[in-house]
Amino acid sequence: MGYTKTVIKGISWMTGIRIAIRILTFVKTIVIARILNPAQFGVFGIATLVLTFVEIITETGINIFLVQKKDNIDKYVDTAWITSITRGFIIGAIIFATSSGITRFFSISEINTIALISIVPIIRGFINPSIIKQQKELLFKREFYYRTVIFIFETAMSIIFVIITNSVSGLIYAMILSAAFEAILSFFVIKPTPKLDFHILRFKEIIHQGKWITGSTVFNYFYQSGDNIAVGKLLGTGSLGLYDMAYKISLAPLSDFADTIAKVTFPVYVKISNNKDRLRRAFLKTFFFVFIIVVPIGLAISLFAKDIIILVLGEKWIGAIPALQILGIFGAIRAISVFSNTFFLSIKKQNIFMYINLVGLSVMAVLLIPLTINLGIFGAGLSALIGTLSTLPVIIFFIYKFFYYEK
Repeated sequence: MGYTKTVIKGISWMTGIRIAIRILTFVKTIVIARILNPAQFGVFGIATLVLTFVEIITETGINIFLVQKKDNIDKYVDTAWITSITRGFIIGAIIFATSSGITRFFSISEINTIALISIVPIIRGFINPSIIKQQKELLFKREFYYRTVIFIFETAMSIIFVIITNSVSGLIYAMILSAAFEAILSFFVIKPTPKLDFHILRFKEIIHQGKWITGSTVFNYFYQSGDNIAVGKLLGTGSLGLYDMAYKISLAPLSDFADTIAKVTFPVYVKISNNKDRLRRAFLKTFFFVFIIVVPIGLAISLFAKDIIILVLGEKWIGAIPALQILGIFGAIRAISVFSNTFFLSIKKQNIFMYINLVGLSVMAVLLIPLTINLGIFGAGLSALIGTLSTLPVIIFFIYKFFYYEK
C-alpha cells in the first residue's frame, strides 16, 4: 500500500491547521502587544517556561508510545488516562509549591501569576488519550477541525481577558479555559471514552518504552529554553519579553512547517519502518523538501527583521530586532533538526534523539552566559544558533549509519 497520496492529503490538512493558527496568532499578537509591554510578556514567558519544564521532567511518552504501537491501542486508553490525570496533579502541585522560589530566582514579584498557571496541567490531564488516534490513523481532516476550533476559542479568550484585566494574568485565564474546553471536546470527537480502570502491566509497558523520551525531552527543554532562562536571569524580564517575542516570530512559520511535515510523516514512517529501502526513499524526499522551504524563509526573516518587528508589534518592540536577525537563521536549522528527530522516533531510536539534544545543549551551554553578558539578546540567539548547527553532523552520522551499516 502506498502512502504518498495519504501524506499529501495529510500535509494539506495540517498546513491548513497551521495557516489558521498563524492567522489567529497574528491577530492576537497585534492586539495583545499593544496592551501589554515587554516586561509583562517576560513574566508570562517565565510562567510558561516553568510549566513546560515541569511537564517535561514528568514526561511519560504516552502519545509517542501509542503512535508507535502497530496494533490496536484501545486497551491502553484507560491506563493512559489515569496516568495523565495523576501526572497533571503532580505538575500542578510542583509549580504551586515552588512558585515563591521561582519568583525569587528571576527577581520578579508576580507570585500569583506563577501559582495560577499550576491549574493548567491539572485540567489538561483529563484530555481523552484516544485523541492521538487522529494522528495514528491519519485522520488529519478531523484533526484540522479539532485543533482549529480549540485555537479559535483560546485566541478569543486571550484577547477578551487581556482587555478586561490589562495584565498577563489574562493570558493564563485563557489557557485555563482553553484546557477545559479541549478536555470536554476530546470526549465527543473520538472513541473510546476512557474509564477509571488501571492496569499496572500496561502502565509499566508505557513507562518502559517512554524512558528515553523523558531523558531526551529534558535535554531538549534546556536546549530550547536555556537561552530564555539565561536572558530572564541575567538581563531581566524586559529583555526576556523582547527575546521571547523574537524567538516566537522566528520559529512560527518554520517550526509550523516542520511540525506539520513531521506530524504527518511520523505515523507513515512507523508503518513502513520494516522496509528500509522504502523508508530511506521516503525520508530523503521529505528531507530535501523541508530543506528548500525552510532555508529561504529563515534568511528572509533575518534580512527583514526590522520591518517584521515594526509591522507586527510596533515601535516599542524595536529592541527585539537584533535577536530576530540571528534567530531567523536559527529557526531554519532548528526546523531541519526537529524534522530529523521525528525519523528517529519512528524507528524507536529514542536514545539517538536524546544524544542529539545533549550535543546541542552542551555546545550552547558553554557559549550562552559569556555571549549573553557581552552581546545581550543577540548573544543569546547566537549561542542557540551555534548549538543547533553542532547537531547537524550528529544527525547525518546516525541517519547514514542506520541506512547503510545496520542490518
